[in-house]
Amino acid sequence: MSEKVILRQNSKFETEFFASDPESGKQHHVDHVNDLTPYGMLLASLGTCTTVLLHTHAKNHGIKLDEAEITLRYERVFRDDCRNCEEILDYTEQISEDIKLMGDLSSQEREKLFKISHHCPIHKIISAGISINLHLIKNKRET
Repeated sequence: MSEKVILRQNSKFETEFFASDPESGKQHHVDHVNDLTPYGMLLASLGTCTTVLLHTHAKNHGIKLDEAEITLRYERVFRDDCRNCEEILDYTEQISEDIKLMGDLSSQEREKLFKISHHCPIHKIISAGISINLHLIKNKRET
């Protein structure tokens, strides 16, 4: 299974999303969040958080970042090759993130922004893991 989202955000925080259909691989412009799968929504939230952080840091430090483009991929990677992979439940989930920075940037500014990109709160949550406690709440009509 593979999922891909491309996100472009300019210095005015105007954002465009493109997603690849997981079955056909065809890329399309995303107009509404309903156009994304749950995995696509996760990638879009990570990409948005990262680009907002990059542009905010650039504005606050006088860095001339015009646009950031992030290509995110969610994949399940099988640890070992196999003949019948459908029968194997042992795989690793992985997100790849390619960051393209556009603007009048020095190599030091580019490197600094790349390091800053790792400090996005969504990145930290995904990297460190987070426990989820689910609770079913009864309706007033239920006894």
